[in-house]
Amino acid sequence: MTRLLAGIRLDIRLQWRYGFHYAALFSIILWEVPIFLLPDHLLPTSMPYLIFGDLALVGFFFIVGAVFFERGERTLFANLVTPMRFGDYLGAKLSTLTLLSLGLSLVIVISGVGFDVSMVPLLVSALLCSLLFLLAGFISAAPFQSVSDWFIPSTAVIALLNIPLLDYSGLWQHPIMYLIPTHGSLLMMGAAFGQLDPTGWQWEYAVGYQLLWVVLLIVIAKRAFTRFIIQREGSA
Repeated sequence: MTRLLAGIRLDIRLQWRYGFHYAALFSIILWEVPIFLLPDHLLPTSMPYLIFGDLALVGFFFIVGAVFFERGERTLFANLVTPMRFGDYLGAKLSTLTLLSLGLSLVIVISGVGFDVSMVPLLVSALLCSLLFLLAGFISAAPFQSVSDWFIPSTAVIALLNIPLLDYSGLWQHPIMYLIPTHGSLLMMGAAFGQLDPTGWQWEYAVGYQLLWVVLLIVIAKRAFTRFIIQREGSA
């Protein structure tokens, strides 16, 4: 726990130094524009799209930026020779960036519809969705040495996680969407704003399937970290 808290403090300092607070402010402004322009009766309908988009932006790209910044400054390698374990390192990143994502989501919701929302499904969906995007972003960045090498391959990952938007919007509804974990997030977000009424098994699926994927992605993240970062840095 002490190592995790130390990692969280370090991560907050690094995020401040890398200017993540400016990027977060830009993200808020980006989503406040459609909130300002949309008529009030369309805001509850649009909220799941805005929140999902913000979680994708902050979750996926912020952790990727952190990994490449730390690689460039060699702070990532410095962490490898400290008592901090991988679980502490990743846990610190997931904690700080998930809290940031939740905070931004609440700002978007409150500025759009106030407190006319079911908070429990909203927060649970935002939490799980954020973790999925963070872990997917971390894994996607691990094999690459630079952003330019990473960018094009990463589009496949972000596109896959966004496919359930087609189902949620009604453009293409198919049972195969249930294989993509972010589909569960959209089910809960839709319920939070009164747009959907999931059945009991859909609630169980939405929470359980995403938790399963979070655990699976943590295992993959550890293996990717060992293979692409520890072994490469150690042999450099």
